[in-house]
Amino acid sequence: MALIGLILGLTCIMLAQWWHGGSMWGLLDGPALLIVLGGTLGAVLLQTPWRQCKAALKSLTTLFGQSPWPFNDQASRLLQWSHRARQAGFLALESQIGHRSLDGFTRQGLQWLVDGTEVASLEQLLDNELNRLEEQKELEAQVFEAMGGYSPTIGIIGAVLGLVQAMSNLDDPSQLGAGIAAAFVATLYGVGLANLLLLPLANRLRAMYRLELRYRELTAIGLLAIARGDSSLSVSRQLAQYQGQRQ
Repeated sequence: MALIGLILGLTCIMLAQWWHGGSMWGLLDGPALLIVLGGTLGAVLLQTPWRQCKAALKSLTTLFGQSPWPFNDQASRLLQWSHRARQAGFLALESQIGHRSLDGFTRQGLQWLVDGTEVASLEQLLDNELNRLEEQKELEAQVFEAMGGYSPTIGIIGAVLGLVQAMSNLDDPSQLGAGIAAAFVATLYGVGLANLLLLPLANRLRAMYRLELRYRELTAIGLLAIARGDSSLSVSRQLAQYQGQRQ
């Protein structure tokens, strides 16, 4: 749906340009694109640490595709761990730590559980990890939000530069109209980039991260229930509210 939305937005703009009798090639302007992209990236790099920018760019690889967070499978896994721990103790779960299907948060929480961490300490450790993740993911989304804020302004700068260039050709009125039209392409790029790509990307990242946080909350609740020695029925009831989640 994300790809469909992006393609739909761009297609409608180009179709409207064609409908009004304009050429779709008239929307292509290399210098304007250079100003908007370069200026936006420069402003964000100036404001944001490189590590945060790098993490935000890396997160783009997870935006388009299936959710990697299998809620139902995780709930079933936690229920099995609960049953095994009640029968053979926490050390019986040690062999599960190296399982390839476990994410880092689950593996770390299970390690703390196997190490015999007290319930109160385990709850604090898991809560700290959730808070750290939430802060980190919000910072990544803010990178694209900042780009969406700068992009329209950089587009206006590009338009002004284009108008200055067009006005330098006042002695040739035949070129004036085309020059002014090309100048405003930068504004179109700036506003379009912000509202069709950057701000939606920021909000989509937040939606996906909320899903990831829900998955990790499910994991934390299950691990804490195992640490307290809750019955399998109690664990199942606590996890039931998270099952069936999807992106």
